[in-house]
Amino acid sequence: MSEATFLLPDVGEGLTEAEIVEWKVQVGDVVTLNQALVDIETAKAVVELPSPYAGTVVTLHGQVGDVIDVHQPLITFEVGGDATATTASTSVASSTQEPAVGEGRQAVLIGYGVANEEAVVTRQHRRTGTTAVAGTVATTAPQPEPVIGATDVRAAPAPRSTPPVRLYAKQHGVDLESLSGSGRDGLITRDDVDRAMQGSGSARSSAPITGPTATSRFVGRDLESWSTGPKEERIPVKGVLRSMAEAMVQSAFSAPHAAAWVRVDATRTIDLLASLKEQPNLAGVRLSPLTIMALAVCDAARHYPGINSSFDAAAGEVIVRRTVNLGIAANTPRGLIVPNLKRADQLELVAMASALTALVDKARQGTTTPAEMLGTTLTITNVGPFGVDAAIPILPPGTGAILCVGQIAKAPWVVDDEVVVRHVVELTLAFDHRQIDGAMASAVLAHIGRFVNDPAPAIIAG
Repeated sequence: MSEATFLLPDVGEGLTEAEIVEWKVQVGDVVTLNQALVDIETAKAVVELPSPYAGTVVTLHGQVGDVIDVHQPLITFEVGGDATATTASTSVASSTQEPAVGEGRQAVLIGYGVANEEAVVTRQHRRTGTTAVAGTVATTAPQPEPVIGATDVRAAPAPRSTPPVRLYAKQHGVDLESLSGSGRDGLITRDDVDRAMQGSGSARSSAPITGPTATSRFVGRDLESWSTGPKEERIPVKGVLRSMAEAMVQSAFSAPHAAAWVRVDATRTIDLLASLKEQPNLAGVRLSPLTIMALAVCDAARHYPGINSSFDAAAGEVIVRRTVNLGIAANTPRGLIVPNLKRADQLELVAMASALTALVDKARQGTTTPAEMLGTTLTITNVGPFGVDAAIPILPPGTGAILCVGQIAKAPWVVDDEVVVRHVVELTLAFDHRQIDGAMASAVLAHIGRFVNDPAPAIIAG
């Protein structure tokens, strides 16, 4: 028997660390290949890591809430034979034999990388407080003393819930172990947490709020939280909150922002959606004004490709893309994230509606993958559901423009020299003035406005 240590893999192209959300195994557990080990939260998503080994858990190198650097020890196993143990085959062929593993190499699952043993260590490690000297070659992974021992882990199984629900309960001081789940197979849902908060006071602990959610980060659910909650709240800036903060600072101080806006009669959009929802073949398709806005933005990009661009300051180039990866700003229990629809310009009405539904649902459930957060070229943010007429958003880094959609509300409108009541929406286009001038931005915004004003011809033609 020998020991093998599973290092935290890079799950998202350059992410340097992740927070432990939930351990799914305990010290002493016997695990199988691909068994779920732990939920981790990166700056982009919550990810479940499967086991690259079959063996017994010896050490968990961290507690829930700890932040672990990529390529640092996460779990140590006791495995049979040599330290490579049984791993998933990376062979493309259908052979059932395990791939050969060279001496001294660590076999891993598909998608798991091992630490580069020739890499130069330059990052200061948060947990140890020590800094590696530049030029030092790391030949073996460090083996810190165990943080969690066999006596530190609860024998009882952890309550079943999703990462967003666990975070939501944590922020509101609800102990999940005191709840019975109403979901499938006893899964604890957000509604279960809400009922606990509305019920007896025993379901709410006195623990202070220690992290952000979309509803509790700066806005209480009711006046009770104002009168009974802590008088001062300190929120750790990590995970999604830190990622958003860093991205907004980078964008605001590296790109010259400009904006243009227009008010549009969206009555035909509302009428078209109402008509489509009555079609039997579209039952179950979640059609919304956002669907039309997404189609309008993609159509504008086809006519004005320059709007679908980014500015490469290092190379002194403007990168114009002729494929739209459409970012959708989503308000989630973990904060604001912007996943994107790959090749959104190739989607027609029903496909766009279905893709938007899936994208937003995954974001709210906390299951967005890092790949779905990368490569955004154009973005839509929708402040309408909050009752807001308009806003000037900050550009996501690496993009040239973002469309902000306000609420669609009835307002007086002049039609044929008569004042009538119409459904009106205000659209704001924020853009990077280094590569997009006012003329192009205005032309794009006018194009989107015409599309929203009368979407049927473009949708039928598409």
